[in-house]
Amino acid sequence: MVSFQGFILVFLIWLISTLILRAIFRSRITSKLPPSPLRLPIIGHLHLLTPIPHQALHKLSIRYGPLIHIFLGSNPCVVASSPEMAKEFLKTHETSWSGRPQTEASNYLTYGSQDFTFAPYGPYWKFMKKVCMSELLGGRTLNLLQPVRHCEVKTLVNALLQKAKTGEVVDVGCELMRLTNNVISRMIMRVRCSEDEDEAVEVKRLIKDVSDALGKFNLSDHIWFCKNLDLQGMKKKLHEIRRRYDIMMERIIEEHRDTRRKKIENGDDGDADKDLLDILLDISEDESLEIRLSMENIKAFILDIFAAGTDTSAITTEWALAELINHPKIMEKAVQEIYSVVGKNRLVKESDIMHLPYLQAIVKETLRLHPTGPLFIREASEDCTIASYRILAKTRLFVNVWALGRDPKYWENALEFKPERFIVSAEDRESGKIQLDIRGQHFQLLPFGSGRRGCPGVSLGLLVVQTTLAAMIQCFEWKIGGERNNGNTILDMEESAGLTLTRAHPLVCVPVARLNPFPST
Repeated sequence: MVSFQGFILVFLIWLISTLILRAIFRSRITSKLPPSPLRLPIIGHLHLLTPIPHQALHKLSIRYGPLIHIFLGSNPCVVASSPEMAKEFLKTHETSWSGRPQTEASNYLTYGSQDFTFAPYGPYWKFMKKVCMSELLGGRTLNLLQPVRHCEVKTLVNALLQKAKTGEVVDVGCELMRLTNNVISRMIMRVRCSEDEDEAVEVKRLIKDVSDALGKFNLSDHIWFCKNLDLQGMKKKLHEIRRRYDIMMERIIEEHRDTRRKKIENGDDGDADKDLLDILLDISEDESLEIRLSMENIKAFILDIFAAGTDTSAITTEWALAELINHPKIMEKAVQEIYSVVGKNRLVKESDIMHLPYLQAIVKETLRLHPTGPLFIREASEDCTIASYRILAKTRLFVNVWALGRDPKYWENALEFKPERFIVSAEDRESGKIQLDIRGQHFQLLPFGSGRRGCPGVSLGLLVVQTTLAAMIQCFEWKIGGERNNGNTILDMEESAGLTLTRAHPLVCVPVARLNPFPST
């Protein structure tokens, strides 16, 4: 019979051997991973991401290199901070990095990732990508809904003209957010968010609540033993948001169905007054398609457009205007270009943008320095080797878009606001010089992502930003106002922490009318 002391001795030998083997095995795995800062127990490297994550990760990349390995709590992550590393992940090994990590908020609010943005890469995602590019956000639909966007820009200009008459101070960000909320909500379901009606108010409140929930740090997503504890009360908040969203969307969908039935009864099946929800309902009823959309798919997709399309365009336009206020010579050059193409008797239109290359360059330069999404995230679907490092499946990838746009190796005077860097002369064009594209073709500049998971709303976003910015500088001079900037001639360009790259301080100005494109009003 084995003695108790012998049993203890065997157990200790087994325990020590196991610990040694695990240490050896872990060291071998770790030696194959990219460089990494010192990791703390439980929280990993979360403490290193303050106060602003993309700036903090940029500082780490300067010290540890363009590819680093970190842990956000329990989650292994890699961070790519150079064009070469971004290209390795997003082009060379794109098939391994086409997934998106799930959070408690994104999974619950999208009905278990039945949307487009967070859906797993597979047949459904590919189907929705095709639908986005050909139907929902394609050229034909954007042209069909162009009057909606023009109407909202005109409404903004009229409101600003009234404020200019009284010398009223304007919170530019709030005005732009109202514009983009109205554009998106009208394009989706014919509802204006700025009206005082109950439905419009609820839409506006829901947009804000969804954005806040998706952007909020949640311990359950990062610390494994907090997963089921809900220490921050997020589950209760998410249940309430989705309950309100379900009530609103089911009512709006039923109203659309009633309108559609009446149109069919009257023999009217034209596309003239269709919105994006009508198009989605058409697709869901088409039995010839390989995938049938459920109501959860439709509601989740609408949520995607709300979350991605409302604040991003407003933020980019606000940054662009701030840069122009700080660079009056660039502002004047842009205004003169608009006057030479559009004149002073009418408001600029979307169809004019193609004839305004300097304005387009201003927006590109803004997206370089102030990308709305400074970090975008992917997840590995399988093990792969990047730059001789072995990276395991389920590892999250952060591409530091903000750092790419400021890399001095690729951008001369990288911190300078210089739209001319995006202008290609006739001589350069003849010599074969290629103008950098912002749609993900060149990895020095990735404001909309790249490849399969690139943003499908690029065309819509650019149309809204370029046309809105053109109207605001065509019709107004902008004088710095507000207590913070009282007496200053230069705006601060501090950034705020968040899911999107917002200004740390509101852009508060007094609009001074240059001209009135609506003299009869």
